[in-house]
Amino acid sequence: MGKYFGTDGFRGEANKNLTYDHAVKIGRFLGWYYGANKGKKAKVVIGKDTRRSSYMFEYALCTGLMASGADAYIMHVTTTPSVSYITRVDDFDCGIMITASHNPYYDNGIKIINSDGEKMDEETILKIEDYIDGKTEIPAATRDIGRTVDYVEGRNRYMGYLISMSKYSFRGIKIGLDCANGASWMIAKSVFDALGADTYVINNQPDGYNVNKDCGSTHIEHLQKYVVDNKLNVGFAFDGDADRCLGVDEKGNVITGDHTIYICGLYMKEQGKLNGNKVVTTVMSNFGLYKALDKVGIEYEKTKVGDKYVYENMKTNDYRIGGEQSGHTIFLENATTGDGILTAIKLMEVMLAKEKPMSELAAPVVFYPQVLKNVRVKSKPEAQNDPDVKAAVQKVADALGDTGRILVRESGTEPLIRVMVEAGDHDTCEKYVDSVVEVIKAKGHVAE
Repeated sequence: MGKYFGTDGFRGEANKNLTYDHAVKIGRFLGWYYGANKGKKAKVVIGKDTRRSSYMFEYALCTGLMASGADAYIMHVTTTPSVSYITRVDDFDCGIMITASHNPYYDNGIKIINSDGEKMDEETILKIEDYIDGKTEIPAATRDIGRTVDYVEGRNRYMGYLISMSKYSFRGIKIGLDCANGASWMIAKSVFDALGADTYVINNQPDGYNVNKDCGSTHIEHLQKYVVDNKLNVGFAFDGDADRCLGVDEKGNVITGDHTIYICGLYMKEQGKLNGNKVVTTVMSNFGLYKALDKVGIEYEKTKVGDKYVYENMKTNDYRIGGEQSGHTIFLENATTGDGILTAIKLMEVMLAKEKPMSELAAPVVFYPQVLKNVRVKSKPEAQNDPDVKAAVQKVADALGDTGRILVRESGTEPLIRVMVEAGDHDTCEKYVDSVVEVIKAKGHVAE
């Protein structure tokens, strides 16, 4: 992880931690790195979400790119996966998405995508950071300054691609969409309308300040009520940049990323399309998912938390589906990143192919109660590697056997150890989590 860029780009409060100047410099570096540095003119495509500050960052990036002699192609308000798709299929040197995903409106972020539509490699990111910090200098273009090109056609082509992904017409099906007042606010309805659905949409009136505000996949309760009140067949909620999707069945129950992996993974297995008979999950997937997968004979990998790690595992082993409980689901055959609208289309395909309501498809995944407690510690490695703490964890694991699980992991961003137990009932979870937390405290690892 770099100084500015984390696993999901350079994110911070607009003009506080992430400034206009940062954006100009990122544009300056990328324009030179993919252009003059390689003896050609760079082509970079840019998308943005609906935050007020996204316009400022878009212009700043374009300014930097043009000053380095690159041409900037702007797709305007569009989703993260659309930028990934267009970067890949239209042969851009790289893509940039301006978004802070599910964060509040005053935050923003810059995600850089390589020419294959994947997250940018660490080596290039570190070079950008060195330039931001003034450790390197690059020349400005003089006679051959770049230009900005309106590239709304890229967004339209992506929408056409999504429509082509569905094998079925959605005619006569009532579908609810919660667009989080974010990047999907126009695209999602257009795609579902084109597929013939009776589309009901909420939170599709962005004003620059209301992205994710009490809506979208982080506040799924509104879509749950909306689906039930309007007697819809199914609902889908996206986040600010639409790279994740959570569903709601006709009864108002939430369809998490874990349910999606089960429903689509099983369907792919039945179609003979589940490479290696495996799905890829993170360690935070619910124990109930693993029990359901065991029952239908599907194997699974568990990666660290983060869609980056899920994608790396899938790419290395050519597995076809993976994702996170939060709704980032990757369908490797169709995309290099989580794509909320694509996920919704894939779930619809299973529902229509099997002619079953969503509640029935999701029923085999029974979530186990979960208790998670964070302990602030002096040293994460010391607390986690303490023999007595390890023994306490092992004791819980042995006691649970195959009726639950314990997971102890370090926070990636804070001085915390996270202790989580999943078991048949809440009290058992609580009891076992506390037994481990007490040992961490008794051994003096807790920070005052």
